[in-house]
Amino acid sequence: MSGHSKWAKIKRKKGSKDEKRGRIFTKLIKEITVAARMGGGNPDSNARLRTAIDTARAANMPAKNIENAIKKGTGELPGVVYEEVTYEGYGPNGIAILIETATDNKKRTVADIRHILTRYGGNLGETGCVSWMFSKKGYITVPKSASSEEEILNEALDAGIEDIISDDPDVYEIYTSPEEFEKVKETLAEAGITIESAEITTVPQSTVKITQDKVAERILKLMDALDENDDVQKLHSNFDIDDEILKKLE
Repeated sequence: MSGHSKWAKIKRKKGSKDEKRGRIFTKLIKEITVAARMGGGNPDSNARLRTAIDTARAANMPAKNIENAIKKGTGELPGVVYEEVTYEGYGPNGIAILIETATDNKKRTVADIRHILTRYGGNLGETGCVSWMFSKKGYITVPKSASSEEEILNEALDAGIEDIISDDPDVYEIYTSPEEFEKVKETLAEAGITIESAEITTVPQSTVKITQDKVAERILKLMDALDENDDVQKLHSNFDIDDEILKKLE
């Protein structure tokens, strides 16, 4: 692909070490609640909800928490009504950032995001200013310890895999169109291939190479600060930090 997401790889590696379980659960509960409100509480007929439940189970969220989140989304239990809002802006070195949120108070959320962006040398932009630089894709990771690239392609290429990237030492990164995402995921599962994560995400059409240590450090601090905000669900950016620089900053 022309520009796969470097942030997705950094986030995946950092997540198990840095993210607090409570923050992960908060974001997952919001996603389940919104998915159930928009598409109903039956995961068999609501692909977004099914993916959210799978992600929650992979994070070891208790079944009761999942059930309650679904019921809050369908209105069977009282709960906060979250609104999905995507903000667009720029970071250091002119990188583009898409910020997906689920909020019960848009004024609070936009003020927080504007403050974080400004603090780290970025700025909030108008709707549409950077979204044209990104495309929706299905994104699936498969542990390299559980399968081979050849096996994955033999089993699921005809199901709709667009690209498979193997430069990560731990996982294969599989990209699909949003329309073929479920088909590819189900084909892999039926073949007994372990799936580490699976989601519909947003990837950059091209990337901005970052080669200066200080700029890279500022970008990562900005992304971390945004990610730690409780209203922020997902982050997407088009930066590509040199691997040698990342090693220095770890």
